[in-house]
Amino acid sequence: MNAQSEIDQLLALHTWAIVGLSNNPDRAAYGVAELLQSKGHRIVPVHPKAESVHGEQGFASLSEIPFAVDVVDLFVNSQLAGEVVDQAIAIGATGVWLQLDVIDDDAIIRAESAGLLTAMNRCPAIEYRSRN
Repeated sequence: MNAQSEIDQLLALHTWAIVGLSNNPDRAAYGVAELLQSKGHRIVPVHPKAESVHGEQGFASLSEIPFAVDVVDLFVNSQLAGEVVDQAIAIGATGVWLQLDVIDDDAIIRAESAGLLTAMNRCPAIEYRSRN
């Protein structure tokens, strides 16, 4: 987990479902999603309100997304992370990215055992900015 090679592989993937993304510009997920879009990623908002964000249709859950998702990016409380990781495994995602302060070692172990790429307690925006 958090090996630079895995982070590079995750950042190279195209479609990112961002769990916890809403239209609130004060939330970190909003800015990270915008940055991911600017880097050429397709973002998919996943939030109970199923709001469209940054021009992309939102969905209430991962299971409602009707196309393949490469990375599931978690902006949720750590106690919810395990359930979301299990859903990511169930939909056949390639990887999971647990944002800063989202910690669930057991969920990461399950994801890695299922063959997913993983990052935990990291931020893709910070990773991109460190490359410039």
